[in-house]
Amino acid sequence: MNRENETLWTLKSEYVHRLASQGLRVDNRGAFDYREIYIEPNYVTRSAGSALVKLGNTTVLAGISMDVGQPFPDTPNEGVIMTGAELVPLASPTFEPGPPSEDAIELARVVDRGIRESKAIDLEKLVIEEGEKVWMVFIDLHILDYDGNLFDASTLAAITALLNTKVPKYEDDKVIRNETSMDLPIRRIPVETTFAKIGNAILLDPVLEEEMAADARLTIATTDDGYICAAQKGGSGAITAEDIETIIDKAFEKGDYLRDLINKAKG
Repeated sequence: MNRENETLWTLKSEYVHRLASQGLRVDNRGAFDYREIYIEPNYVTRSAGSALVKLGNTTVLAGISMDVGQPFPDTPNEGVIMTGAELVPLASPTFEPGPPSEDAIELARVVDRGIRESKAIDLEKLVIEEGEKVWMVFIDLHILDYDGNLFDASTLAAITALLNTKVPKYEDDKVIRNETSMDLPIRRIPVETTFAKIGNAILLDPVLEEEMAADARLTIATTDDGYICAAQKGGSGAITAEDIETIIDKAFEKGDYLRDLINKAKG
C-alpha cells in the first residue's frame, strides 16, 4: 500500500472509531444488523452446483465440481473436500495479481473448516470403492466484488452451492457428467457470522472500512442443530470474555437468520 493510500485509510479508520464510540456505523446499520443479502442458487448451470451471493456490495460466486480420486490414507472410507479462493484485482484495489495471497489462503481455510468440522457433507456416502476410489468435492470461491466480510458471504455461497450439487454418474471407470446419480448428501447447514471489535464496540458484518479499522475480528461457524463447529480470530486486539459471550449469542441468532435465507432461496 502506497503512502497516499495509507494516509487515506488512517483517516478513514479514525472516522470509523469515532462513529463506533458513539454507537454509529458508516452505513447507519444497527450493531448487529446484516447488510441486504441476495442469494441465487444454480447461478452457473453447467457446473455440478453453484451459487451467487451478494452481501451488500460484497459479491461471491461459488462453484462446485466433482471428480473421482483416491481418499486420504487416514480416511479410506470417506470422500474428499477441497476448497480454494481467488481474489482477483478487478474485485478490489487491495487485491494483487500473482499466486494465492495469505488472505486467499485464510479465506479458503476458514470456509473449508466450517463445512468440514460441521460434517455438513456425509462423506461416507461418497465412497465408490473403499480405500481406492471416492468422489472429491471441489469448492471454488470467486470474489467478484469486495466490500468487507468475505467469510460470511463465501460460506453462504459455498453451502448454497453444495445444497444444489448433483453427483455425476460413474460407470465403467468413467465420470458421465451429463447424467447424475444422486444429490450431494448434506446433513447440516453451517453458516459463519463475523464480528469486528472497534474500540469497545462489537459490530456484525463489517464493511471494508470497518474491517480496516478493527482492532480484532472473530468469526463463529454454527450449525442448524445448535453447535459451534469452528472459530477464527483475526487482528492483534483483545476480545474479552464478556465480548465472546455476546458474540456467541448473536452468532446463533444470526445463524438462524442466514439459514432461513438459504432455505428460502433454494425453495
